[in-house]
Amino acid sequence: MKKNLIAALGLAATVMPFVAHAQSNVTVYGLLDVAVETYNNANTTGASMVRLPALGGGMFPSRLGFRGDEDLGDGLKAVFVLESGFAPVTGTLGQGNRMFGRQANVGLSGSWGTVTAGRNYNMLTTSTFDVDTFGPSQYGIGSLDSFIPNGRSDNSIAYKGKFSNVMVGATYSLGRDSSSAGGPAGTNCAGESATDAMQCREWSAMVRYDGQGFVLVSAYDRIYGGPGAAAGLNSSSKTDSRLHLGALFRVDYLKVGVGAISRNNEGSATPHSTMYYIGAAYDLTPQWIIDGQLAKLDYRDSSNKADQALIRAIYNLSKRSSVYVAAGRINNDGASAVALSAGGSVGAGMGQTGVIAGLKHSF
Repeated sequence: MKKNLIAALGLAATVMPFVAHAQSNVTVYGLLDVAVETYNNANTTGASMVRLPALGGGMFPSRLGFRGDEDLGDGLKAVFVLESGFAPVTGTLGQGNRMFGRQANVGLSGSWGTVTAGRNYNMLTTSTFDVDTFGPSQYGIGSLDSFIPNGRSDNSIAYKGKFSNVMVGATYSLGRDSSSAGGPAGTNCAGESATDAMQCREWSAMVRYDGQGFVLVSAYDRIYGGPGAAAGLNSSSKTDSRLHLGALFRVDYLKVGVGAISRNNEGSATPHSTMYYIGAAYDLTPQWIIDGQLAKLDYRDSSNKADQALIRAIYNLSKRSSVYVAAGRINNDGASAVALSAGGSVGAGMGQTGVIAGLKHSF
């Protein structure tokens, strides 16, 4: 009996380290942001609008996510992310009614970097993290180009690696967007065609350098068209390309972000455009933050232009909860009809002024 007990204990001592070694770590996280806003010139008659934006909160889009990893030994990990976007004012799913429309991928991670396959952020969107100080808010550069905060690719393989102060990344998609829901959430380009190898493909690349008190980043993204695809890209011979150059500077409680995004959309009657932005955020106290941003969208060889000015005050109730109020103004020239609020509307060539206030809580 004593020998059997000793043998059993020895077997348990051998197995337990392996069981502990193979355990997965899973984190459940989320964010809810609900806001109310009002803006003028919501149509050509100059009518005003009061609404709770369904597409996103005033500061960040709402989400629910699951993130996990498993230690495989020798510095190698299996990783996954499942992240769902939703509209808290209606309870409906976002990103073209996808269950996990924000992210859905699995991969491997090591000292050499991380490779994931599934639905990934492209590197253009990733390159705006930090340098766009206003972020993916209801008022922001996403109003001028909705692709920027919504840059995700179906059927893609992504790589990111950090080596000392340098981060590099790349994505390649065999079929960038299978949704036909319209808007930035779905552009109806499924790809993976046996008769047209380049149909609906996408690739992107990024290089970022984090220095002492500053960040420099550059990224490029190109999407290919296909039959029925949005934005005029009805053929794989037509492409839509964006180049982003950005920088962030930090001095004590102040940070300033600047950047430019050059675009060439071969599916548009005005293909060449450039967006410029400069934003700043200042921590008045640990609770109070004041930030603002100026942006300009300029179409080459066209009278179409849009200028945007934003200011916001944030009060942190805790590490997880904040209240905020923001105000903005956008001026459209020519046939430009860029709305101040993402998902909103404005008459062509008309200016628009708005105010938004809300509550954000993360967990």
